[in-house]
Amino acid sequence: MPTVNFGGPDVELTNLDKVLFPEEGITKGEFIGYYEKIAPVMLPHIKGRLISMQRFPEGAADQKFFQKQAPQYFPEWVNRVPVNLRHEGQKTYITCDNKETLVYLANLACIPHVWLSRVSSNNYPDRLIFDLDPPEDNAGAEPVRYAALILKEVLGGIGVEPFLLATGGRGFHVVVPLDGSADFKQAFAFARQVGGALVELAPEQLTMEFAKGKRAARVFIDIFRNAFAQTAIAPYAVKASPAANVATPVLWRELSGKTPVTPSSFNIRNIFKRLSRKGDIWKDIDSKPYSIPAMARALERNKIR
Repeated sequence: MPTVNFGGPDVELTNLDKVLFPEEGITKGEFIGYYEKIAPVMLPHIKGRLISMQRFPEGAADQKFFQKQAPQYFPEWVNRVPVNLRHEGQKTYITCDNKETLVYLANLACIPHVWLSRVSSNNYPDRLIFDLDPPEDNAGAEPVRYAALILKEVLGGIGVEPFLLATGGRGFHVVVPLDGSADFKQAFAFARQVGGALVELAPEQLTMEFAKGKRAARVFIDIFRNAFAQTAIAPYAVKASPAANVATPVLWRELSGKTPVTPSSFNIRNIFKRLSRKGDIWKDIDSKPYSIPAMARALERNKIR
């Protein structure tokens, strides 16, 4: 059984020739190699956060499942964290703080999804996420591109500069870094306020209806990730999509122009060319965090006007 070593424990690798992405002929070995190479860029965005593992061991075209708890067979060097969940009792999650763990998870054909808070303060998020999902009958990027831009305008009106993630699927995440002073209940309440303001501005294009049958041809503003124990796909994680798309931070200006970015513009075979040109757009995401109470007050003042 082959192993790799990055100066710490050996990481065992298996079935490297197995094809995980049949449409592109991408093997498990190439998938693991991607994570080994992306680790210096990706790890700062996921270190110290609890991980939920979405796995697709038989390939991107086959069944996927979520695994939240650390199995007993995980090696001892994978960091485990006990967490008390209100309706489930104590569960044992993992964190991914080093290249060894990231490569180990890749060997399990895992897509890491991360909590919006850090282990040091689990109930106090330092990320606010608006997940923009396109209409079921519209595969194009224009509706979610429009939704992202109008959300940026609303947040800009209260002095907030949000960040943008092309999820690798069909939508965008609009992300606001937080100072960690508010708990999840406060964060969720504020996200609901913002979502309501968006729907008021464009009721024909946007909705907060959770039931798919009530959304019609509108973009769904999903605020439900902003709750305790909910997760979002990690930046630079590979989706189990036919082209091995990568969840990629993008610049707002990339939503316009001759070839605007789509949610699935980037994959494991073109992401490093992009990084060589632009670097990690989110490297300074925590340099200007925002306060939920301050943003909520500013939003109220804007409504009064």
